[in-house]
Amino acid sequence: MSRQPGLFETSSPAKRRAATAGDVRPATASPLLQAPVLPLEIRLGTSSWFFPGWRGLVYEGVHPQTALSRKGLAAYAEIPLLRTVSLDRTFYAAISAVEYARYANQVPDDFSFVVKAPAMVCDAVMRDEEGRGKVANPHFLDAAIATREFVVPCLEGLGAKAGPLVFQVSPLPRGLVAEAATLIERLAAFFAALPRELGKHRPLYALELRNAELLTPRLMRMLAAAGVRYCVGLHDRMPEVERQEVALRTLDSDSPGPLVVRWNLHRGFLYQAAKQRYEPFDRLVDEDGETRRILARMAADAFRAKQRVWITANNKAEGSAPLSLLKLAQEIAQNLA
Repeated sequence: MSRQPGLFETSSPAKRRAATAGDVRPATASPLLQAPVLPLEIRLGTSSWFFPGWRGLVYEGVHPQTALSRKGLAAYAEIPLLRTVSLDRTFYAAISAVEYARYANQVPDDFSFVVKAPAMVCDAVMRDEEGRGKVANPHFLDAAIATREFVVPCLEGLGAKAGPLVFQVSPLPRGLVAEAATLIERLAAFFAALPRELGKHRPLYALELRNAELLTPRLMRMLAAAGVRYCVGLHDRMPEVERQEVALRTLDSDSPGPLVVRWNLHRGFLYQAAKQRYEPFDRLVDEDGETRRILARMAADAFRAKQRVWITANNKAEGSAPLSLLKLAQEIAQNLA
């Protein structure tokens, strides 16, 4: 039986596949390789993987974004620190079970994906190319479409490598927010109609919000009754992590559950401003030590409660998602010690 690495051992690169022409290889001298090895139940990863600015951090050599999108995931998954990734493209359009399987075949058995549900069922309005809402979306919270276009192909393609299936509800029109009680009832009915298992796989559903007004004890009680996790989404539209942690305690008042976090954006920043400030995402520009400290404690607490943890970081959180995760892993290890 293989030995479980200690918390303060540093990771070593995985066995390398033989390189072929045009192949994307993992970085051989990355600082990420000095990350402490965390328990298998704690998975850290980034939001997408195809950033040319990660040269030397995740990837060896220079590669265009298109090449990293097609071939970079396998190299990404060879970095021991990176044991999950957020599949963000699925928010913009549903993909097939074959496409999910192609992703699953590129990563090790203990890798787990955080998968975003399509906007076709998560957005109350249909938007133009600039993101402006035009008309009501007739498929909003349609469980039959969500099952057919998302849940079934995701679980069939990813199998045991499917982690949290995150329904990120886009910013809602004022009318829906004003009728919060009715909306929560619709959400309860939606989650109740989704499949609880598919073959031997039991999906883990999570809800992420973009309207802070909905973050109420009533919503949390509904999620608890539905067996759905609240995804801590750190974004300019949502409260800071301290307040979201308080809300999460209502959900976990009877017993704790898995921790799902998407560290999307630096405190006080708008998305586009952060993108312009941080590109090419190769260094930490604005460190957010307070958020990192709280997330590390939350991850350690969840592990002690024998729960699984998924935390994904975006480049817009501090400037470089891989380096954010390196520091987060170090703080988690300190908490566990």
